[in-house]
Amino acid sequence: MNFTTLLGKSVRKLAIARGGGSALPGLFVERIDPNFIARTLAQLPKGIVLVSGTNGKTTTTKMIVELLEGQGLKVFTNRTGSNFTRGVAAALLGDVDNHGKLDADIAVLELDEAHAVHFVKAIKPTYCLLLNVMRDQLDRFGEIDATAGLLRTIAEYTTDGIIINRDDPRLGTSKFVEGIDVPVRSYGVDPSLITMFPSDDSMRETDVESASLHPATLYADDVSLVSIDGQHAVISFNNKEYPVDLKLKGIYNVQNAVGAVAMTRVVMGDELNETAMLDSLANVTPAFGRGETLVVDGTECELVLVKNPSGFRLSLKSFNPAGYHTMIAINDDYADGRDMSWLWDVDFESLSNEGVAEVTGVRAYDMALRLQYDEVEMSHVEPKLATALDHFISTGSGKPKRIFCSYTAMLALRRELSKRTDVEVIR
Repeated sequence: MNFTTLLGKSVRKLAIARGGGSALPGLFVERIDPNFIARTLAQLPKGIVLVSGTNGKTTTTKMIVELLEGQGLKVFTNRTGSNFTRGVAAALLGDVDNHGKLDADIAVLELDEAHAVHFVKAIKPTYCLLLNVMRDQLDRFGEIDATAGLLRTIAEYTTDGIIINRDDPRLGTSKFVEGIDVPVRSYGVDPSLITMFPSDDSMRETDVESASLHPATLYADDVSLVSIDGQHAVISFNNKEYPVDLKLKGIYNVQNAVGAVAMTRVVMGDELNETAMLDSLANVTPAFGRGETLVVDGTECELVLVKNPSGFRLSLKSFNPAGYHTMIAINDDYADGRDMSWLWDVDFESLSNEGVAEVTGVRAYDMALRLQYDEVEMSHVEPKLATALDHFISTGSGKPKRIFCSYTAMLALRRELSKRTDVEVIR
């Protein structure tokens, strides 16, 4: 029996029994055995896929996992969305046996950009998927050029294959991968769709189209989104077009799906079953809190995670507010980022017709002030999440409900909603 594993599993069981966070057992194991993650992941015959970037890590990771499982692989992943190294260690404790053996073929891990840099210097990923660079938690990451530098470091340590979002102004240039010898592939959208996926740069430009275009490098093996109509998309690769109907909502998730397809093709190579891959993609459901739909008192309630201006704008663009009872919940805890000034870079006018029923969270009044400037009517402001949720659910005359929430607000609201309805427990 492995001593580290035994102690770690004991701490994990205790943490679960006390309702604690998913990362605590991982932090414990990192302290007593710094080589635990490297030693355990070294068992995997197909290596490690690392997913990083500002937006979309959790959902894209979930997609890749399900696509690879559809190819017959056993996949290990840090399913809770705890994307620090301690989260990976905690997830491993849940999957290894008492002897430290991991029954999997490949690992697919999402990692926070900053923590990914420390991870790759200790454990080189086999493949990496780099999603995007946007302003997010400036108090942690600094400006976006610094974040791009973190992703460049991930690419430098990757051994077998790199996939980049060619539409990102900082990732999709030849300069970004200059000097890197590992094969690079790309994914992106057709130029006719580029204005639907604005970059961080385009927010301060009057001509969105010209701001969104940049000299992207289109690599020889590319996956592209050809068209999109609601949840119906057409994806192209190998000079063929493939239609797919997605269960996932949100145009950003369609873009993430293209990246997931690109990674699956790299991992599987000539063994890829294209039909199985597309069938798996059509059946992926949202990751927790990322467009997740719960049923509360017989009415649907959607949770939509928002954590930076670009992500919030795309969410507002993706989800029609007509006929919905809407709440916005904004916290400023460490995992959210302390600086909420980014809310002023989001256009909330799309909410004007229906208004916002409830505003809550630590930064409820900051959010309320921002809505006032866009002349969005608010019915109720209550900083306490539990109190606000009770009021929100009790009003709305049977309308479906939607909550836009920052990360820690989303976690807290899921806990509160679990008292009312079935909520998937993620461990």
